Amino acid sequence: MRVVSLLPAATEIVAALGAAGWLVGVSHECDYPPLVRALPRVTGTALDPALPSGAIDRAMAAAQRSGVAPIQIDVGLLRRLAPDLIIGQSLCDVCAIGATELERAVAALDRRPSVVTLHAHDLARVLTDIQRVGEALGLTDEADELVAGLRYRLRKLSHYASMPRRPRVLVLEWLDPPYVAGHWVPELVAAAGGVDVGNRPGARSAARSWRELVALAPDAVVIACCGFDVARAQGEYESVTDRDARALFAGRVEFLDGNAYTSRPGPRLVDAAEWLAALIHR
Repeated sequence: MRVVSLLPAATEIVAALGAAGWLVGVSHECDYPPLVRALPRVTGTALDPALPSGAIDRAMAAAQRSGVAPIQIDVGLLRRLAPDLIIGQSLCDVCAIGATELERAVAALDRRPSVVTLHAHDLARVLTDIQRVGEALGLTDEADELVAGLRYRLRKLSHYASMPRRPRVLVLEWLDPPYVAGHWVPELVAAAGGVDVGNRPGARSAARSWRELVALAPDAVVIACCGFDVARAQGEYESVTDRDARALFAGRVEFLDGNAYTSRPGPRLVDAAEWLAALIHR
């Protein structure tokens, strides 16, 4: 089977199911496992990822206002790759090719491939999406085994949830402007034995003022910037000068690789829960 993945989480799911060798094309952001970095890039963006987070946010907002998709798909390359299956998403048009753009691309192909569209907002649906991908690949047993293993690892963290005092945790996925992480992240915090004070399970990530955030009085702030590794997130953190933000950061601040662990609705979300447990209880 020839598979094209249009988002990093899908690429990771395919690889975790033992089918990395079936991938013939991936998105411009796919980087894990490392072997996929050599594959053709089916998507691209004119946005410079090295820009400060504030500039990235403004550029994305401008693209949305203009109706121009911030990420483009190379239909010619997609046609040459002749996939049997394309895995896309409909969760965020900013981070990856959206459902509408994917439909247009598929309509332009000479041969219509099967399409699986991922749309998980919470942890249960992430696990369901893993099983859906497994079914599409004909790897149902492998998907069931993978999901069972992920559930087992989450259960192993349950002793943290029974602790007499659970830390109040605020997870930020963007710093300019500040965004509180949502979707599956509050569940990861809960699995790690914390209480997410910024958002609720399944809710979209949301912009909040620094004044609102400091009023939450968290025991720990975890900075896990979407698309950024720890070094990049630390650089963004150091550039924040807002008075309320510095008051918030005067307490305990931890960093987690948001690009690898919290932003991708795939198998490594369980790694994120394990990392969070280590961070907030140390």
